[in-house]
Amino acid sequence: MFRIRIVTPEGFYTEDEVAILNIVTPEGEMGILENHIPVVASLEISIISTDNGTRKYYAIGEGTLQFQNNLALLLVDSCEAESEIDVERALEAEKRAEKRIQSEDHRVDLTRAQKALKRARTRLKLRGRY
Repeated sequence: MFRIRIVTPEGFYTEDEVAILNIVTPEGEMGILENHIPVVASLEISIISTDNGTRKYYAIGEGTLQFQNNLALLLVDSCEAESEIDVERALEAEKRAEKRIQSEDHRVDLTRAQKALKRARTRLKLRGRY
């Protein structure tokens, strides 16, 4: 077992003792086990999971993982446990992002809108709605 600590811009989110941490990096999926070699990795907007006898899932925004001395520190833009996700809010965010992407307004930040769409769909996927 090892410690996992998740921190967002709002501050400390959660800490737990886990047997495995599954993450998604730009290079693909990665599993972290106890005594893994030290690693620093970028995290994608995705669903991560932990397991300590009970599997837990979280929707995260982009961020960074640092693993060293059996401590996984995740610094992420956002983090929501499955039970915290408001499906109606996620559906509204998805519609807003799609509208911005389809807009011909040159002031729309397309990259930002695409990330907002990915965050919304990640939340919906975690709740089984996508």
